[in-house]
Amino acid sequence: MVAWVGRRCPRVSAATPFGYDCRPPRENHRGGRYFSPAQPPPDADSEWKRLDMQHALPTIVQTASRIASGEISPCDLVQFCLDRIRRFDEALQAWVVVADQSAVAEATRLERFARRGKLLGPLHGIPIGIKDIIDVAGLPTKAGSPLREDHVASRDAPLVSRLRRAGAIILGKTVTTQFASFDPPPTRNPWNLDHTPGGSSSGSAAAVATQMCQVAIGTQTGGSIVRPASYCGIAGLKPSYGTIDCMGVVPVSRTLDHPGPMARRVSDLALLFQILNQRADRTVNHRQLAQTPRLQKVETFFLEEADDDVVAALQPAFARLAPAIMGKRPFALPATFQELHLMHRRIMAAEAAQVHRTDFELAADRFAPCVSELIQEGLAMRAVDYAAAMEHRFQFQQSMRQRLDPGTVLIMPATNTAAPRGLETTGDPSFQSPWSYAGLPVVSLPAGRNADGMPCSIQFVGAAGRDELVLAAAAWSERVLDLGWDPPEPGAS
Repeated sequence: MVAWVGRRCPRVSAATPFGYDCRPPRENHRGGRYFSPAQPPPDADSEWKRLDMQHALPTIVQTASRIASGEISPCDLVQFCLDRIRRFDEALQAWVVVADQSAVAEATRLERFARRGKLLGPLHGIPIGIKDIIDVAGLPTKAGSPLREDHVASRDAPLVSRLRRAGAIILGKTVTTQFASFDPPPTRNPWNLDHTPGGSSSGSAAAVATQMCQVAIGTQTGGSIVRPASYCGIAGLKPSYGTIDCMGVVPVSRTLDHPGPMARRVSDLALLFQILNQRADRTVNHRQLAQTPRLQKVETFFLEEADDDVVAALQPAFARLAPAIMGKRPFALPATFQELHLMHRRIMAAEAAQVHRTDFELAADRFAPCVSELIQEGLAMRAVDYAAAMEHRFQFQQSMRQRLDPGTVLIMPATNTAAPRGLETTGDPSFQSPWSYAGLPVVSLPAGRNADGMPCSIQFVGAAGRDELVLAAAAWSERVLDLGWDPPEPGAS
């Protein structure tokens, strides 16, 4: 169950545009630093019940503009998100901890600034969820593990500091699989509670899909941004390797880990990329977002291994994108692709073993089965095999650099299936891990639904360092497809 930090949230009122009174709460009904109040939502006669909770919030850019103009306030937005957490999270289990007290206090402070015409940055007043392997000062970083039950971060990770400087409000920590690996978490898919949301950024994807927050931060070592984004019907960005600072992030595999944003719109990903990236030369401008991209399909492996219902769900989208797809010849993957998944696993296992070796030797029984298996593989690996995997990756990266035109963006299904039924797995990472392995930028974009109504996505892959081009291609495609899905009601058929 989600833990709540602080006091009850302000009562509901019709006095503000979203229907919330942002006066500070007066009392703390339970002791202790973290608690799990059984708080029912307001009664059926309240403004909260009359609010259209299906209505999609605007983009972050639009929301920030409305905050700047005084049309809505940061307090309105925070309370909207907190009420959605109360409404949906018992079923979804997307949050580890909700920092309601600090979020309300920060929203109140930022509202005062906005009234005086002082905005901290482009995220002024925007609530954000942070995956629980990323440090947020004063909040636990449990990483889904009982070994870190008492760990409280003393400082923000640099990426969190960047978000705060841009005006973001940290709403809380979202659920991750244990150590961002493969063992399924309790989080469920908001489109159907009997299906997995994917992993390891499970809570971030589910929270954004249901508008418990407008944007969340995830991480990807294999497929942990793209796959849950696809399964939950939202957009996700895995940037080029090294673009976003990994300091203050619990590592899985230091040469494979990529933090990145998850949101409902590509324009929001582009904004978050500009804020989070460490390289000033990598920015996205409006002209790029408007241009028709040069797309090229990848069929080998991806269309061969995709389920028929995924291919059928995405076929109309590929047809609508046809004017931007170059020629009839698909992109040819390098011969080194054949061994890629094996080599990715080797690198991940060796580096995970290095990270967790001491704790594993002392308390192996406290590691979940998939993490334990990964670490044991790494501990048993010969140095020469790890070196061979690193050399293979270098050769694959070189081949992709030679084959992929810097001005072209590859497109293919983001996953081989829609979200699998059951919570025994987080899904298959084989469609996403090649691009984590190569460190290439990827955007996942919802592009259709299968016969059961579950989302399916296209992924856009670019040359190393061409994140802005990939975002522009995905933004153009998003406008062409114009799906306009409403947020799901968890458990609705």
